[in-house]
Amino acid sequence: MALREALLTCLGLSLFLLPGARAQNHAPPGCSPDLNPLYYNLCDRSGAWGIVLEAVAGAGVVTTFVLTIILVASLPFVQDTKKRSLLGTQVFFLLGTLGLFCLVFACVVKPDFSTCASRRFLFGVLFAVCFSCLVAHAFALNFLARKNHGPRGWVLFFVALLLTLVEVIINTEWLIITLVRRGGEDSPPGNGSASKAAASPCAIANADFVMALIYVMLLLLSAFTGAWPILCGRFKRWRKHGVFVLLATTVSIAIWVVWIVMYTFGNRQHNSPTWDDPTLAIALAANAWAFVLFYVIPEVSQVTKASPEQSYQGDLYPTRGVGYETILKEQKGQSMFVENKAFSMDEPASAKRPVSPYSGYNGQLLTSVYQPTEMALMHKGPVRGVLRPP
Repeated sequence: MALREALLTCLGLSLFLLPGARAQNHAPPGCSPDLNPLYYNLCDRSGAWGIVLEAVAGAGVVTTFVLTIILVASLPFVQDTKKRSLLGTQVFFLLGTLGLFCLVFACVVKPDFSTCASRRFLFGVLFAVCFSCLVAHAFALNFLARKNHGPRGWVLFFVALLLTLVEVIINTEWLIITLVRRGGEDSPPGNGSASKAAASPCAIANADFVMALIYVMLLLLSAFTGAWPILCGRFKRWRKHGVFVLLATTVSIAIWVVWIVMYTFGNRQHNSPTWDDPTLAIALAANAWAFVLFYVIPEVSQVTKASPEQSYQGDLYPTRGVGYETILKEQKGQSMFVENKAFSMDEPASAKRPVSPYSGYNGQLLTSVYQPTEMALMHKGPVRGVLRPP
């Protein structure tokens, strides 16, 4: 009897300690056992998608930050005032792109209340920032391509900010409705755990998440549609900027079609809902890099180039250079002057100062009346009406 009790005690102790031992060994390869399971995807080498997306997003953050510094630092060197008026909107676009790269980490991390809330709110807002800036840029380029004169910079920035605020209001109302009202209506009054589960931002259907982004899709289509008339403008130098907007929006449309189909239909058809988070992360990283490669880098490379009018004026009125070649030319001219001065030592003093036949002319017109001489009258012949002396 005592032996049976001892065996039951040992068995119960082993069952009590077994979950703890399993929890310590449950850490995936590459992660520390003391790490919070929320961040396992950032270091899990068995599922490398988190590490790859983390590296891609980190490179995007560094690249976008460097491009922002370059764009801001090039402001004093921008010669074209029309391009200078677009810099505020472009910096705002870069901030939105930087936010997209940072949001990739929130999609790689496992879902909880804070990460799900940030995904639902910032996903639409950050894309609205980028697409609103593209709409404002396309709006300005349409004027520049036809009249070579566009709206002021603060007007474009205000348009982009206003379009973004619409999405901020939409997402704020959506979060309030889905979290507060649904949490109070769908759960019994005395069940606090059910209320918390119903009010979780993670408890949202994929189709509802996509439907909340309809306004962002309208901004994308507006930017895509507004870029086409730029290619038909009279001033051809603005067409390449329209091509940059068109490329960025075209690639964005392709990315959005793919991730929406995968997020709403593809993952459920293959019974793999665990790919919902990787789908969002891949869409964010791919679209942000499309912005950088097809829009930001070409625009930064064109921002300091002078307009054709300024180039023509520079050809008419060339400025004096201060480079190494100019210094060599000046030294060569001085040496030639010294040689000529040495050869002129043997010449007479009169040769040093040649007298010009126009030296007495002071640029003033003569006011006296011309009086012909006798010799001029003899060569001219007899004048009518004048009697000759006998």
